[in-house]
Amino acid sequence: MKKTLVLGASLNSSRYSNLAINRLVNHGHTVKAVGLREGTVAGLTISTEKEAFENIDTVTLYLNPKRQEEFYDYIVSLKPKRVIFNPGTENPEFYEILQKNNIESEVACTLVLLGTNQY
Repeated sequence: MKKTLVLGASLNSSRYSNLAINRLVNHGHTVKAVGLREGTVAGLTISTEKEAFENIDTVTLYLNPKRQEEFYDYIVSLKPKRVIFNPGTENPEFYEILQKNNIESEVACTLVLLGTNQY
């Protein structure tokens, strides 16, 4: 199972980041979540702080490119194997930064990857 950070996590059950947290947990993945508001989703606490999580395999983004900028250094510091850019989060500038740091970037939908057993 892949330890995953959901960045842009939402308490709103109709948001894709919220659905992703629930599905990741249901698929048995260890999930960490950072968002604008603290709260609980699928038994997990959403943090508002850039915590120094260890052994993150995947960061899945639910932030638009402009909002991502303040997280560039944070994400790189976590040394994930890959960053998933969900629909609406595509960011060529960040792809380059990740590539320079030997981090894979994948333009995909976490929900589709989970649903098709490609996660």
